[in-house]
Amino acid sequence: MRKTLLTTALLTLPFATPALAFDPAAMTEAERAAFRTEIRSYLMENPEVLMEAIGVLEQRQQENAAQADLDMLATNHDTIFNDPASWVGGNPEGDITVVEFLDYRCGYCRKSYEEVEELVKSDGNIRFVVKEFPILGEQSTLSSQFAIATRMVAGDEAYKRAHDALITLRGDATPDTLGALAKDLGLDADAILAKMSAPEVQAIIAANHALGTTMQINGTPSFVIDQTMVRGYVPLDAMRQIVEGQRRDG
Repeated sequence: MRKTLLTTALLTLPFATPALAFDPAAMTEAERAAFRTEIRSYLMENPEVLMEAIGVLEQRQQENAAQADLDMLATNHDTIFNDPASWVGGNPEGDITVVEFLDYRCGYCRKSYEEVEELVKSDGNIRFVVKEFPILGEQSTLSSQFAIATRMVAGDEAYKRAHDALITLRGDATPDTLGALAKDLGLDADAILAKMSAPEVQAIIAANHALGTTMQINGTPSFVIDQTMVRGYVPLDAMRQIVEGQRRDG
């Protein structure tokens, strides 16, 4: 990676600008050798120029990546923010929407759970959307199927209770433990377990996986905080800073 940056950064140096109308193909072997020697001498005498060029290149790459994320968010806006298959909590009329792609068996999702809850509760003006995104194996898939089936069978409030229970569940997620969990939550366990394998449940998970591929999400948790894409765990203070920045810039 550093070698690539080094090579590309050379193109940003003063002696490599198009304004010089310089054609390397027209050089003789002797001229080419002299030119290479001059480049080496210049870099040896002024190494800070190369580091500066690399810094400029890295900044441009970050800006390009950020713009690519903005374009992607705009192209997939409704699927990300307004998908009726995704549960919406917090303040449905909030001025900032936070979307989380999560896997119930993911350690960092569990770590961020209380912080996201605190962000939504303490702010009061955040619309929170959950994208079921199981990627860590069969137990992850079963957990998401259970959550989605619960919403279909018993509604949004039951989904939230199931969501909270799943993210804090100790032990394995199996049909038996999920059935027991449904009973503990006062839900119709038989109906939910039967619904888990329904095509419409599978379709929601498949659609979320397809969206994640489009958004270059390969880990959980991942967040969309209004117009900011964050792939990975975000501490509470950092989330608050992003929210404040979105309000200020929006």
